[in-house]
Amino acid sequence: MRFPTLLACTALIHSLAASAQVVTLPKNDYADPASWLCRPGRPTDACGGSNQDATVLRADGSTRLERFHAGPSAPIDCFYVYPTVSLDPGGNASMKVENQQIAVVKQQFARFSSVCRPYAPLYRQVTLTALRASLSGHPVNIDRALAYNDVKDAWDHYLAHDNHGRGVALIGHSQGSLVLAELVSREIDGKPLQNRILSVILAGYRLQIPVGKDVGGDFKSIPLCHFADQLACAINFASFRANSPPPPDARLFGFSAGPGLQAACVNPAALGGGSGPLHAYLGSGTDPLIADGVQPGPWTQPPKPISTPFVEVPGLLSAECRNDGSHNYLAITIHPTPGGARTETITGDVVVDGHLLEQWGLHLIDMNLAMGNLIEIVREEGRAYLAKQR
Repeated sequence: MRFPTLLACTALIHSLAASAQVVTLPKNDYADPASWLCRPGRPTDACGGSNQDATVLRADGSTRLERFHAGPSAPIDCFYVYPTVSLDPGGNASMKVENQQIAVVKQQFARFSSVCRPYAPLYRQVTLTALRASLSGHPVNIDRALAYNDVKDAWDHYLAHDNHGRGVALIGHSQGSLVLAELVSREIDGKPLQNRILSVILAGYRLQIPVGKDVGGDFKSIPLCHFADQLACAINFASFRANSPPPPDARLFGFSAGPGLQAACVNPAALGGGSGPLHAYLGSGTDPLIADGVQPGPWTQPPKPISTPFVEVPGLLSAECRNDGSHNYLAITIHPTPGGARTETITGDVVVDGHLLEQWGLHLIDMNLAMGNLIEIVREEGRAYLAKQR
């Protein structure tokens, strides 16, 4: 099985930067529409041209079609930074749109356009090629700061030309969360711009907070989210199967970066704490551009054809934050229905050369698992922001 195309982690990217020669490249022009994967009003880009229809699959095997409808007049914005997907041969990605970028936008971000205007810049991220080379002991030249600088330039352009005082949710996954967290820390946290932030959604990341608190650590004045209409708050989580928690020696997700700190865990299915049902949008396996090397099996027994790119499985999945003393993570529980016709398995684990990498958990579907919950949170935050403005 090929190396998973969503693979990225903060530790690997930082160690790679330390061991490779830096190559400085010129700035991008974010006034050029070609520098964006998604912008509002573009019906054929990675968001506007994405089929987001879903099949709602009940436990008894019955189905109904859920058509997707974008919200072109949405009063709020979403700004998204995608994870490590580039297969470019160099250490940093080019600004050419690849199928992998389109695929991950389809899985992780396009659905948000039902509640907000979508903005997703291209950026010259650290590539999968560079990560593989580092793991093999033969690092290639990279410029790790290039990814951050690109996203900052895109953000600055968005603020100057598109925002106009609108509320905006920041959304990232994996390397995208790493870059966004740095952007928030440098440019937003504790500054007047914080008043325009709906939430900072960092999936597949380990945002650090002081033990027992919800503010401090990586962000000095942006607290964790506790209710759906809370503004200028952060949602951070890394998902693992409840029956396969992070191994004790795992250092990727959910782990503390030092004494007195812990990784934040905010459950999108129950912001106030405890367990809650996940409103997942899982890739059905019908889309050849899905950026996960592991395809799902039959969704029902006997198998029933699924024609939509996404499947909803109401009642099958729930989530709660768990702390085992060394890790703070989002535990995903599967609730099978005795005698039901619907599948009781989901894919999303990282498997390399036939070996399950337990320390990665369900990293590949962090966003899919909580997609419906996150969209509803952004919707409620948007309403609260507009009410506050009035």
